[in-house]
Amino acid sequence: MTHPRCATMLAAALLTSLALTACTTGGFELPEDQVYAPGVAQGEAVDGLIVGGRLMDAGQYELAIDAYTRAGLDHGLNVDVLAGLGSANLALGRLGQAEELLRRAVAKPGAAPEVWNNLGVLLLEKGEIGEAQLVLRKAYALDNGASDAIRDNLRKALAKSENPVYDAPLEQNYKLVRRGSSDYLIRAIP
Repeated sequence: MTHPRCATMLAAALLTSLALTACTTGGFELPEDQVYAPGVAQGEAVDGLIVGGRLMDAGQYELAIDAYTRAGLDHGLNVDVLAGLGSANLALGRLGQAEELLRRAVAKPGAAPEVWNNLGVLLLEKGEIGEAQLVLRKAYALDNGASDAIRDNLRKALAKSENPVYDAPLEQNYKLVRRGSSDYLIRAIP
């Protein structure tokens, strides 16, 4: 059995040996022009809006919120940043936060039809059928009827108000389906 003091001395000798080995040539050497820590990367950072869109496509909504927040530092809270934040929150089911952000986005000039569509989908989810119809009609008009997703969402909103049986609890199995970087469609679950 080894005495505790001998074990301590043996460990100290081993550490000293390792430290001296690391100091010999052939170990880690710094370049002559670099004395301390490595330099900062010289490339340009990718725009937070692009990163946020890619993260949304990958289903990484929390990370997308972080990217859109960073984009807000560069661009300010413009339509794209607000719409991205709102869409990410909508995808996470945070309807209150998403509604506030999407309303702020559509209040700014130049809001895309997809932003209006997302606000309409959110309002349908909340059961605010009348306002959802108005918002989706605006999205459809801004899009000139070109988007199938917006047209389908408007049809669902109109059908929901015309057919009260459509609101029966058993028939409200819907799922938000993402189409594109910030476009959502309501689909019935079979």
